[in-house]
Amino acid sequence: MDTSNPAVFVNAELLRLYVGRRVRAVIQVLQSDGGVVMGKSTDENQIVVKGSPPAPLSKFVEIVGIADSEKSIRAEVWSNFGDSFDTYTYNQLCQLANGEFKHLFL
Repeated sequence: MDTSNPAVFVNAELLRLYVGRRVRAVIQVLQSDGGVVMGKSTDENQIVVKGSPPAPLSKFVEIVGIADSEKSIRAEVWSNFGDSFDTYTYNQLCQLANGEFKHLFL
């Protein structure tokens, strides 16, 4: 496993802390229009994902890419996570990965 360029677990609220850095997020796809996907983050806020998504997209997608701005990610990797996903638990993971247990994730 390559650990030279880790991707930080984020939700929409945490994204602002990592602009210009590699991040990973799970979104619920709300709208897909060409190279732009609008999604709801696990903290219920909106994230814009830019890039070339695979077709078809499932309801929940994990994105790994560079945080372009406080509310957008330029995607490098897209992974379909299916039509059912526990957003609450993933959101808790994001909080742990950016809080008390940050040293375990980066």
